[in-house]
Amino acid sequence: MLEIGGDGRTWLLSGPTSSYALSLTEDDSLLHLHWGPRIELADAEELAGRPLPPYRGFESQLDGQEEYPVEGGPRFVRPALSVRTDEVRGTEWAFHAYEVEDDELRLRFTDHGLGITLHYRMRHDVVERWVTLANEGPVVEVLRADSATWTLPLREDWRLSLLHGRWAAESRLVRTDLTYGEKVIGSRRGHTGHQHLPWVALDTEGATEERGEVYGCALGWSGSWRICVAQLPDARVQITGGAGYDDSGLLRLATGESYTTPVFAGLWSDGGHGGASRAWHAYQREYVIPDADRDRPVLYNSWEATEFDISEDQQRELARRAAAMGVELFVVDDGWFGKRTSDRAGLGDWTPNPDRFPAGLKPLADDVHALGMQFGIWVEPEMVNPDSDLYRAHPDWVQFQPGRKRTELRNQLVLNLARGDVQEYLWEKLDDLLSSAPVDYVKWDFNRAFTDAGWPGEPYPQKLWVEHVHAFYKLLDRLRAAHPGVAFESCSGGGGRIDLGVMARTDQVWTSDNTDPLDRLAIQHGFSQIHPARVMAAWVTDSPNTQLNGRVSSLRLRFVSAMAGVLGVGGDLTTWSEEELAEAREWVGLYKEIRPVVQRGDLYRLRPPAGGLSAVQYVLGDEVVVLAWLQAQHYGEPAAPLRLRGLDSAESYECRETGEVHRGAVLLHHGLPTGLRGDFDATVIRLRRI
Repeated sequence: MLEIGGDGRTWLLSGPTSSYALSLTEDDSLLHLHWGPRIELADAEELAGRPLPPYRGFESQLDGQEEYPVEGGPRFVRPALSVRTDEVRGTEWAFHAYEVEDDELRLRFTDHGLGITLHYRMRHDVVERWVTLANEGPVVEVLRADSATWTLPLREDWRLSLLHGRWAAESRLVRTDLTYGEKVIGSRRGHTGHQHLPWVALDTEGATEERGEVYGCALGWSGSWRICVAQLPDARVQITGGAGYDDSGLLRLATGESYTTPVFAGLWSDGGHGGASRAWHAYQREYVIPDADRDRPVLYNSWEATEFDISEDQQRELARRAAAMGVELFVVDDGWFGKRTSDRAGLGDWTPNPDRFPAGLKPLADDVHALGMQFGIWVEPEMVNPDSDLYRAHPDWVQFQPGRKRTELRNQLVLNLARGDVQEYLWEKLDDLLSSAPVDYVKWDFNRAFTDAGWPGEPYPQKLWVEHVHAFYKLLDRLRAAHPGVAFESCSGGGGRIDLGVMARTDQVWTSDNTDPLDRLAIQHGFSQIHPARVMAAWVTDSPNTQLNGRVSSLRLRFVSAMAGVLGVGGDLTTWSEEELAEAREWVGLYKEIRPVVQRGDLYRLRPPAGGLSAVQYVLGDEVVVLAWLQAQHYGEPAAPLRLRGLDSAESYECRETGEVHRGAVLLHHGLPTGLRGDFDATVIRLRRI
């Protein structure tokens, strides 16, 4: 809901539980008023009437008060907008008008020929913000254009939460006290990156998992990015973020050109970190993720069984075993195209290898469909091997700096997707591929970062950092429109490209290349702070885990760990015993029963993964699912009962495993015994309100 003050200079956006307010002063300064619990328009107007703090020596009256600080004038905070022309740098903007369309508020400002529009939209309790720059004057260089600056109320003892990591160790949650100065996270790698997810949260006054105020911000951008959390000298906190890691320049706008930033979304919750997560999840399921009401199928991926040594008959045998297990989607990973017998050749040549698939992919895809499964393939369209027909024909199509060595990581280079001819080539190849065989699913990978991000001959090569991402989005959008039955997964060596921008165009994401069931618990715990189980792909692979740590774990632990998201299987099924295949079939059948609750239910993190007992709970209508894991039992002590959440204390709940009936109040306050014991134990418990 959007309300406007009587003078047309105060605006209030409200969701079910929260409000966001801002106003213009008499001299056209745009001030932030409120972000927090729901208020009335009269409350916002009272806040608008409060004077700015008095001028004090070397400090600015505007710092910490402005809604979107620009560069120039009496400001010393980090600017959200920095532009320059041949003659002048900075911004002296004036308010022009506001517009309202479909609950979207647009505040229009002008600075000579440059139009600056701030966009606001409230969806549930999530505020979406972004900015449009439209140039009708001389050429403008956009050095920095952040999507938003978020201002928090004055509080004491702020605590910052963020997700950090690396390859195979993504999305690990860390919380630390916020101190004066700036804390900057981001990526200068050309993709979202394994090192941080573009999300931060701040809490204060003793917030816990289920109680207290939490402010969170998440950026929808799949390239280089930056979020800065600053505690200013007066103790006020601001969060600024957007595309690009530094201020070296995003792009140039000629007369008549425009640029729109990605969305930077913000959320306030008084339900603790768990309440904030559930609000983020509901927002993404309704407004971000395509077809989120459709549950994702159980998949099998052939990579760990075959790596590059694949053949059509071998894939058929794996498909037969996967189908007998109850798998619903069979995916052929890397190695099906060009001369791709290792990671040294073939990227860019997106036609089936004639020695491995003499008649193309269609015969295998038809056989997979005949087994009752969907068919999927792996691609990495933004990359090229020097040993490929594409590179030999077009060595100028890659990112490179003239006179410098072309850095090869994983024996590959990055295509300059900002070029129109590269975009058209990939469109034609991928469209032909998806038209040549009944493909239902595409795993889209991105296995190396930008290093030599040059564009010889382009007057402003810096723009490729932004335009590569826009071209990636455009290509995905175009393929989805032309092939509406095909689902896409975002992968980047695991969790290197996970953000709200790519999630708006893909059906799920590959969370991490690390499939160890214990390591995954911490990765999934961090991932759940912002993103829902509906998009979190998780695999059951072989034991010992030969890829990373050699850990031996039971099939039970591996399955229950992976059942916390979108279940997949990635082991070598030809080496599994008949007993293991039979047990796996039972786990897959159980997952299909609980899948609607896991993928669409409200998530409660009952106990974090910290070496002992950990558990999560999902609630959808009358159905409740609990997944619990015991890493080790110490001193023979039984695992503590799990205090459940999200239940009706006055109702009764039947355990589908035992038939026992429990009162909701008892489960909420005294807990549910799990029966876990020993090392590496796990269980699934289903309850139904009766």
